[in-house]
Amino acid sequence: MSTIFQRICAALVLLSVVSMTACTKAKFDDDYTKGDVPPIGAYKTSNDVAASNMIAHWTFDSTNDETLSHTAPSKVVNASFVKGVKGPALHLNAGYINYPVVAGLNVANLGSVSVSLWVNVDNNGSQASEFFALTPGPDKQTDWGSVINVYAETGHPVSSDDTLVLHAAVGTYDAAGNRTGGDNINDYGAREQDFKTVHGTNKWVHYVMVWSGADSTIDIYANSIRVSNNNFRKRNFGNLVAPVPVQPLIGGWPNTSTGFALSGTQGWQTLLTGSIDELRVYNKALGQDEIHALYFFEKLGN
Repeated sequence: MSTIFQRICAALVLLSVVSMTACTKAKFDDDYTKGDVPPIGAYKTSNDVAASNMIAHWTFDSTNDETLSHTAPSKVVNASFVKGVKGPALHLNAGYINYPVVAGLNVANLGSVSVSLWVNVDNNGSQASEFFALTPGPDKQTDWGSVINVYAETGHPVSSDDTLVLHAAVGTYDAAGNRTGGDNINDYGAREQDFKTVHGTNKWVHYVMVWSGADSTIDIYANSIRVSNNNFRKRNFGNLVAPVPVQPLIGGWPNTSTGFALSGTQGWQTLLTGSIDELRVYNKALGQDEIHALYFFEKLGN
């Protein structure tokens, strides 16, 4: 009798624990669905992160305008809106968006710079895809390298894996307009030792490029983890100096395909087929805590 009683009691205890766990999870999920997201340090939303240093922001909430300055595009090619990480997102089908000068980005001494965005793209097996560039105007730009280039090596094989190779470059200019540049990538050398693999094709990935003028380092983060190559971090040119005026370009390389007549379109370059959400540019090198907060809040739609 006692054995049967003990088994019944054990079953009731187990059922109670399962029920409590299910209720707790349901409450947790309900809270997050309602947007009641717990703060991270002093931050309560993604817009709180380095707020005083954000110099440009594209929400793509059914508009292609830059949010802070309300600057509208000068040209839009093959663009639409899809469901994004945080509301609607931009989708390009072999397209791009060109902009005139955006006040917050048109700064001669940019110093340190960070670019944060969500991307959803597939490998195409032949050409690289640019997400964002800050470039001299069409009368000055003679090559694809710009003040900022944020892109992916989508020319990797499409049949073998889901690996997304992220690549970013920055450049500084002297008084004569000559560019000195540096880049980093999550590729080359010993995998998971020199760099981190990103299994990120056909899904949303939070991509952050950070240039620290004080340290002369360039890094790439994916989903708040530093993935860039340890051997390519250090450069030697300090603060970024831009040959103003400069202008933003989304989804294309600054070449003849996007209206830059002095810069020839190279065979490894393509217009973007993919999606972008919550594109932000900062005039500082974001720290790990700030990058994590952006990832956390935006992933939860906050």
